[in-house]
Amino acid sequence: MIDAPPAPNDGRVAVRLRPPGWRDPRLLAGIVLVAISVALGSWLVASAGRTVPVFVADGALTPGEPVTRAALRVVDVRMSAGLDRYLRADEELPSGLVAQRVVADGELVSRSGLGDRSTMRSVTLPISGGVSERIRPGAVADLWFVPDGGPGAAPGGTRGTSSGGSEPDTLAEDVVIEQVEVPDGALVVAGTTTLHVLVEQDALPRVLGALAEPGSLAVVPVGGAVR
Repeated sequence: MIDAPPAPNDGRVAVRLRPPGWRDPRLLAGIVLVAISVALGSWLVASAGRTVPVFVADGALTPGEPVTRAALRVVDVRMSAGLDRYLRADEELPSGLVAQRVVADGELVSRSGLGDRSTMRSVTLPISGGVSERIRPGAVADLWFVPDGGPGAAPGGTRGTSSGGSEPDTLAEDVVIEQVEVPDGALVVAGTTTLHVLVEQDALPRVLGALAEPGSLAVVPVGGAVR
């Protein structure tokens, strides 16, 4: 039997493949990715079942009505990104809150629909010519000043138009009607109606200044504010 001649040596060295060890960066990166995936999945499953206590109206709330613990009840809702917009029951309820819009029975109480009674002032306003039937206690309206005809300045020092008169000017938005006093107990086209309204403190100088100006006040109901 003749042995085969040895293979020619061309200078190449055979390399043995070794299985990856614990110090292999690729193996470590894979383990980290798997751990992150498991943790994220567990967090998502846990978050889907988490609820947070929030306040809802226990009966309809009208504008100007104090928002106290007795006017609210607690419900549990699933967590969501926009939950901070609402009044949470696991936080201390601020004192002096009042509703600034109608909140239906069982509706989540939005922070944007609440005001601070300490920053609001009650003002008595004479309104000439009667008011809309929608202007009643609990309604929300915008307050306007209508200057008398002829040259003059609008409240706040704004000069009138070049045509010789002043344009109507907005004094305050979203004022809350507290009380309506009507001559002879009925809404009339002529005469003077007295309104008691809640006005934000920063709008108070314009409103009081308008009472000293030659002209009249008008209240415009805010759409959807009365039910």
